[in-house]
Amino acid sequence: MEVILLERVEKLGAIGDVVTVKDGFARNFLLPNKKALRSNAANRKVFETNRERIVAENAARRSVAQEEAKSVDGVTVTMIRQSSNTGQLYGSVAVRDLVEALDAEGHKVPKNAIVLNKPIKAIGIYDVKVSLHAEVSVMIKVNIARSPEEAEMQAKGVNVMEAMFEKDEAGFTEDYDPNAEPGDIASDAPAVEAAADDTVEG
Repeated sequence: MEVILLERVEKLGAIGDVVTVKDGFARNFLLPNKKALRSNAANRKVFETNRERIVAENAARRSVAQEEAKSVDGVTVTMIRQSSNTGQLYGSVAVRDLVEALDAEGHKVPKNAIVLNKPIKAIGIYDVKVSLHAEVSVMIKVNIARSPEEAEMQAKGVNVMEAMFEKDEAGFTEDYDPNAEPGDIASDAPAVEAAADDTVEG
């Protein structure tokens, strides 16, 4: 489908450009969001008649977005979430969660401004794009950790998962008895548990 762009659309073109896009993209996104008009003689005439107003309105929205961008650019939001030992989150962090987290920090950002290709499913620090206008976008940092202490460590550049595995391995090395016969530990363990069970029952 051929459409006339009413605002700059990334990877497509600028205001007034006539571009060919997939029908689904036009019907589901460009046309309902008033980002484009179907390209036909009548609409081209309408566009040319209103071009100055469309350009002026776009410039006004852009300057508002540039002001908003100053307060959001480089912001870090910290989110405390439960995760497995491997750092996989129970659940995930989606656009709605980021909008709420930004709102809690005093930043009103519309849901459609957050560019998150897929939900975040592991702890760590992520760069997320916030597109406040077709020509204005900034980056925020999202610090997802299991505790405020962990979030602080991540903010200082510590890879929490790596640090945790190192600690586990170190613990395992200390507990390991190089003089034990192979199989000793395995055969002792149930006996110790059985003895403990007897004590509890008695």
